[in-house]
Amino acid sequence: TSMTSAKIQVNGVHLHYQLTGEGSHAVLLLPGMLGSGQTDFGPQLKSMNKQIFTIVAWDPRGYGQSIPPSRDFPPDFFERDAKDAVDLMQALKFKKFSLLGWSDGGITALIAAAKYPTLIHKLVVWGANASVTQEDVRIYNGIRDVSKWSEKVKKPLEEMYGHKYFAKTCEAWVDGISRFAEKSDGSICQQLLPDIKCPTFIIHGEKDPLVPQAHAEYIHKHIKDSR
Repeated sequence: TSMTSAKIQVNGVHLHYQLTGEGSHAVLLLPGMLGSGQTDFGPQLKSMNKQIFTIVAWDPRGYGQSIPPSRDFPPDFFERDAKDAVDLMQALKFKKFSLLGWSDGGITALIAAAKYPTLIHKLVVWGANASVTQEDVRIYNGIRDVSKWSEKVKKPLEEMYGHKYFAKTCEAWVDGISRFAEKSDGSICQQLLPDIKCPTFIIHGEKDPLVPQAHAEYIHKHIKDSR
């Protein structure tokens, strides 16, 4: 099947997306911090079943090819991404769809599933967290300086953004996500988890260097009937 790569205006910005497949089950792939559909989901865009699924991968505003605007991190940036993601799928005329989110995209997917329950069919998240602890802030500060990243992880992002935008946006992300730890409970979206009604599958990598496993266990415990 062919792959469409296009932009569509949503909430005052032009969001880039890739679309492939012709199945009746629409799925949106939500990338992680600094990621885009292409950098984070190349294998899924290529290999997911095109007969069963219609697959959409998006670049959140300020990421990938959804620039301009430049990426910023106001206190509600996850809610903004969740609204953008849902409105993008509605602009593409999908009535109901599933969300597959990793890392920051997983957080965005959790918020979207909680806030727009009638639109979300199923939910899969991996490497996601619903709160930020002081320990998390310490881990985030360890990746603040992109020159210390491994070549393998750094190269595709540097090619996409250029060094300056990549370095600056990573620092801004660390500051933006660390702000949640200043709240007494450190919550990003803990209070929304009980509102998630769709079938939910939580995956976590034992060796995840950025998100301790307790986060996945917390999400599982607070989403009814999740697996």
